[in-house]
Amino acid sequence: MSSQKYDCIVIGAGIQGSFTAYHLAKNNRKTLLIEQFALPHARGSSHGQTRIIRKAYEEDFYFRMMEESYLLWAHMEAESGVQLYRQTGLLVTGPEKSRDFQGVKEALELNRVPTVVLAPGEFPQHIPHFKLGDGHGAVVDTTAGVLYADRALKAVQGAFQKLGGIIKDGEKVSGITPGSEVTVTTASGVYKAASLVITAGPWANAVLSHVGLQLPLQVQKINVCYWREKVPGTYSVSRRFPCFIQLPSEMEKTDIYGLPSNEYPGLMKVCYHTGSETDPDQRDKQTDRGDVAILSSYISRHLPGLETVPAVVESCLYTVTPDHHFVLDRHPMHSNIIIGAGFSGHGFKFGPVVGKVLCELSLGRPPSHDLSPFKLQRFQNIPKSTL
Repeated sequence: MSSQKYDCIVIGAGIQGSFTAYHLAKNNRKTLLIEQFALPHARGSSHGQTRIIRKAYEEDFYFRMMEESYLLWAHMEAESGVQLYRQTGLLVTGPEKSRDFQGVKEALELNRVPTVVLAPGEFPQHIPHFKLGDGHGAVVDTTAGVLYADRALKAVQGAFQKLGGIIKDGEKVSGITPGSEVTVTTASGVYKAASLVITAGPWANAVLSHVGLQLPLQVQKINVCYWREKVPGTYSVSRRFPCFIQLPSEMEKTDIYGLPSNEYPGLMKVCYHTGSETDPDQRDKQTDRGDVAILSSYISRHLPGLETVPAVVESCLYTVTPDHHFVLDRHPMHSNIIIGAGFSGHGFKFGPVVGKVLCELSLGRPPSHDLSPFKLQRFQNIPKSTL
């Protein structure tokens, strides 16, 4: 097979890879985006209709990235002519004296995010049909809302192609040869480029194995649950019901999050923010539903307007690092191979800004955000490159 030459190749056409390819094309780089599955698909981490977008983060580096991400999402809305964001607000609740709750509340105040703090006595009139836990605080990030995920992914890929970018889907990578020019091989072709960006989601380690690297990533299957409203519209986005995050408490050991009924009329998305380890190629064999029981109990206590058995259960994959922070870095042996991985179930909203910094790394430019929290070197005992 004859090889085709590009300035840059991106492997993985989820939200991170698609935005990386888009930013490269905006910088007049001839860019190829390779995806192993036929598009669109629901096998990875970027499918589904909605995600939460928020600035409610304890970490300042995430807040700074989200400030720009909001702007970049607005640019993509304008460029594509498609609504990608709907402001609903985000209720953050949890034990009032807990480090988690105080950390989020203080970060919102410090960064001057428009917020509303709700005392227990006034809570029901502001957010009806939601029972606040005993001793729990409540703060609303009013700038937060819903991202329309499937719509966003399609818009970014379309914008990339309008800029002259090439997408080749249904092509699984079978080999990568590093060098001053990187060669990527699939069953359908051989492609060469000055730089390579790997954003392969749950398949990150499978792709990185071709360049002698393995990261401490765990792939989890998440049960994405939708619960029927007893009275249609009770939790509807049109009635201004907010997204919410329930921080860990004695009853729930990790976050529970919810989005107002919107994508499926009469059904509200409420999910547990962790899942069971799985092989991304065998995920349908992972049938653990222990999280559904936890959610049913939570709903019976806090969301009395919902049925306590899910009407629909879909699935999504998280690729989780030990510290739940991303990997945004260069390969330790090959500086023209860039890695974006381990988005740990909270990366979608960062897509535009992650794509920007991965593009900057690929072009050899100083990144526009502090990437020190996302370095590979924070992990101990990463296998050295065998190449």
